[in-house]
Amino acid sequence: MRPINAGSQRPTRPLTAEQAWRVTTDRAAECVLFFDFDGTLAPMNDDPTAVQPAPKVLDAINALTGVVRRVAIVSARPVEFLRDRFAILTDVDLYGLYGLEHSHGSGETVTEEAALPWVPTMGTLADQARAELPEGTLVEYKRLSVALHYRTAPHLAQVVEDWGRASAERLGLRVQVGRMVLELKPPVDRDKGMVIDEAVRSAGCAWYFGDDVSDIKAFAALRAREQTDPDFFGVCVAVANPETGQEVSDAADLTIESPEALGDFLTAAVHRLTEPAPDSAA
Repeated sequence: MRPINAGSQRPTRPLTAEQAWRVTTDRAAECVLFFDFDGTLAPMNDDPTAVQPAPKVLDAINALTGVVRRVAIVSARPVEFLRDRFAILTDVDLYGLYGLEHSHGSGETVTEEAALPWVPTMGTLADQARAELPEGTLVEYKRLSVALHYRTAPHLAQVVEDWGRASAERLGLRVQVGRMVLELKPPVDRDKGMVIDEAVRSAGCAWYFGDDVSDIKAFAALRAREQTDPDFFGVCVAVANPETGQEVSDAADLTIESPEALGDFLTAAVHRLTEPAPDSAA
């Protein structure tokens, strides 16, 4: 990997979008763009099964796949769900369930072997949650995890979280807290930070776009890579929200106000990364 030349030296923090794109444009072929899904590429919805990418997102990502090294979606959703939402994109890597599943491009879905024995436990847990939690709780079964949503009934937060944590302790599961949701996962060492750490080892540049506290681990992975490799350039972008926005924004370099605004931001990025260099006509 070539070192950053004098025209694209890694800028100091705080960082502006103009500075970030200036460096990225110079090394787009070495860059990987990572995106969370819910709350980042797609606005939140009371019904998690109805969530769709924001306008302009699909076209922008499709264009970006031809400009940067790789584009990847890193989500708490299963790969099957992500593949349905990004069906028109055949060259995007999908990391589902915090990395317990993944597929590269249009390839098959690969599941972490250590997580497979927990599938029956998760099915039973989902049934118990539907039977025992109060009306207003939405139980989302994901084969390798169970998410307990209380977005439409925020007054149930304590009840849902107490039930979830007690169940996790009883079954030996791990707890992931998110925006108005508590998720129970197998005790397998996979999270967004680990996904990013592995995926950027041969990259010279990476951006991560996220909105929730689980995305802070991904930010930390980019920071760690910068500390160990002076030629690496990482950009952490928060998509703001009223629930976890300040904590995530504080950990990021840049903040974008919404998934819809991100669609505009990515569309502008396509133009920025594909415009001719100033001396190209010389």
